[in-house]
Amino acid sequence: MKTLQNKIDFALVLAVRHANPNGDPLNGNRPRETYEGFGEISDVCLKRKIRNRLMDMGECVFVQSDDRCTDGLHSLKERADACPELVAASKAKDREAYAQAACETWLDVRSFGQVFAFKSKGDGVSVGVRGPVSIHPAFSVDPITIDSLQITKSVNGEPGDKKSSDTMGAKHRVGFGVYTTFGSINCQLAEKTGFTDADAESIKHALCTLFENDASSARPDGSMEVLRVYWWRHNCKSGQYPSAKVHRLLKVEKKTDAPRTIEDYNITCDTLPDLAVEVYGDES
Repeated sequence: MKTLQNKIDFALVLAVRHANPNGDPLNGNRPRETYEGFGEISDVCLKRKIRNRLMDMGECVFVQSDDRCTDGLHSLKERADACPELVAASKAKDREAYAQAACETWLDVRSFGQVFAFKSKGDGVSVGVRGPVSIHPAFSVDPITIDSLQITKSVNGEPGDKKSSDTMGAKHRVGFGVYTTFGSINCQLAEKTGFTDADAESIKHALCTLFENDASSARPDGSMEVLRVYWWRHNCKSGQYPSAKVHRLLKVEKKTDAPRTIEDYNITCDTLPDLAVEVYGDES
């Protein structure tokens, strides 16, 4: 199958209601926010969710989280060593063959890229792959308000625990927020990794269903929602317009001073000559 021949830009509009979209472990797991008070979801978090959705779709993924592992291999080195083509390329010290085999085996490698840096006895491998798919962190349209709740546990974790069963804790969530994120798919890098149109369709489907099978106590079902996905396909490899100009077409504007629901925002998208856009989630 031919590699991607048309540059792609995309944008997502996400809604968060009474959930923690991406906790910061260095700040008591409070929802991430900028110094100006805008909410943030890291690009690493978004890629993790995309990978999970790709796995749900039956795709082969290299970077698997332990709780979603499908092959019984719980480290990247074990997964790489279980691939005969990678082992052969490593013994031959053929970096190009190693990168090609990795891209052919795992969709997330030929999408996002990967650094393979594993040491073995008396030998090792260090191969870097640049992927064509890039995605920005998501930021809220307006500053967020974080609610902090005090919680207690109802039972001791260990017998004879010195702490009583009513030990206090805290839980944090965003009351309501609308976030936007943007990304692109580069054809020149797609040629190097073998990324195809079919792969692009898989990424698009993952974005449209980003929060399926993603429920947790911090993100109950229905608390995270993909409102819109905008998918621009250019008519050439390098693109008719710069990605920044395309991304600026998206407009998310509040109707009231204190928005509390999705209906309190206007979501619109301008157009550029000869650049078509596919819109998912627009019920108007």
